[in-house]
Amino acid sequence: MHNNYYFLRKLSPALEQVLSGTVISECFSQNKDELVIRFETATLPFFIKASLTPQLSTLSFPREFHRARKNSIDLFETIIGRRVQTIRQFNNERSFAIALSDDIQLLFKLHGNKANILVFEKQDEPLLFKNSLVADSKIRLDSLDREIDWSFEAFETHRKSPSALYFTFGKTVWQHLHHEGFGNFDSEDQWKMIVNTRDRLERATDFFICEIDAKPTLTLFGAGIVKRKFGDPLEALNEFFYASSQASGFEAQQQRLISQLTSKIQSSKNYYTKTLGKLNQVRDNNNYKVWADLVMANMHAIGPGAEKITVENFYNDNKRVEIRLRKDQSPQKNAETFYRKAKNQQIEIDKLNETLESKLKEISRMEDELISIREATSAKELERFTKAQSLKEKKDDESLPYHEFIFKGYKIWVGRNAGSNDVLTLKLSYKEDLWLHAKDVAGSHVIIKYQAGKNFPKDVIERAAELAAYNSKRKNDSLCPVIVTPKKFVRKRKGDPAGMVVVEREEIIMAVPKLN
Repeated sequence: MHNNYYFLRKLSPALEQVLSGTVISECFSQNKDELVIRFETATLPFFIKASLTPQLSTLSFPREFHRARKNSIDLFETIIGRRVQTIRQFNNERSFAIALSDDIQLLFKLHGNKANILVFEKQDEPLLFKNSLVADSKIRLDSLDREIDWSFEAFETHRKSPSALYFTFGKTVWQHLHHEGFGNFDSEDQWKMIVNTRDRLERATDFFICEIDAKPTLTLFGAGIVKRKFGDPLEALNEFFYASSQASGFEAQQQRLISQLTSKIQSSKNYYTKTLGKLNQVRDNNNYKVWADLVMANMHAIGPGAEKITVENFYNDNKRVEIRLRKDQSPQKNAETFYRKAKNQQIEIDKLNETLESKLKEISRMEDELISIREATSAKELERFTKAQSLKEKKDDESLPYHEFIFKGYKIWVGRNAGSNDVLTLKLSYKEDLWLHAKDVAGSHVIIKYQAGKNFPKDVIERAAELAAYNSKRKNDSLCPVIVTPKKFVRKRKGDPAGMVVVEREEIIMAVPKLN
């Protein structure tokens, strides 16, 4: 009810008592939907702050207001230096006007998300604070007063939609009437309830900050959970603004945490699905072990320097299978190579299983947190989640020596700095990974993580090259040469400074430096 007609008709005379005879010295905005007006009194200045956001449109009266040095703009210059004469509350209308000297009127139109402030100078078209509300330029002060027929006959005519006739009540009052059983009475008793409610609102001298539907609400009667009671409408409106700002901040924080956590849960589930697919792929691809066993079983049939053999696969109904061999190795050495690769596959399977188990626990933990955040009712309850999130992000940021990018299902790791480059290349990458670096200039080491049984796609290499070029001294060049080589051809000499390595075999591709 902070913009309700019955509240404004209490607020207007209270404001007039404070502002009568004062002079406007400043009118400015430093936020899109906020206007501040400073009035000079005999003692301290008086401020009206109009916060007209889509979420909350209300006035407040801060004791002090320190204007920002930047991003602040003067508005409504025509009212500066004008003296306040009277304040007029329009009949049955959520608007009041401050009459200023030189026949200037400052109109506060408090219509929820269509609230606006207008300046009228003589008969000219008004100046608008929110120019997007084009229809407000047609407002005329002499047509704002409205009449309501409070007769029983008028009620009978509008009984199916009484809120349209008694529009001054507003949502909160109608909710209260229905809570009191309005719909259960006959027409005469309903009309009496309406008339009594109007009289009660008109006679009200107290103002209540209540909690209704978990939101702070200003009322002229006790409703919901009463939090505070005031005898001064200005104090009540200030407290309402403060409580609403706190609630709005809590809701924004809650929604931000919900959004972040929902996104992380979905990302983790996607990661789990991809990792599970990779695990199944590795499990199904047991060729190395089969090939090793078949080579050992057919050792006698493999001649020196053989590049391939075709044998019966006793693991698959004796179907014939072709096995490629290294001609510079003996059959036994070829089998050993296959056994080693099979062992590496098993290590990879174990690691993938560990990762999946850990990810499931993480998803379960985050889903429990999400439930707690949704059920939270105060900023204090959210505080531990906010702190935990900040600590986790800081820890993750500090613990990882690289930035990770995902492209076409491939992980691309970009070193953060010289020290991180060494850790990335020498400790976290494997010889099968692909290594990239901008040629002949300082820059980040870039790693494309190897996927078992797959060749690196050309477009993945090109994307990694773009990142290597961007994260180098050539980031502003139109084209940058980038070294591409398997990581096994990259080594570090003893005594070399951080980030410096030797590349024993390389290819060069040209890339456009690009982050996104």
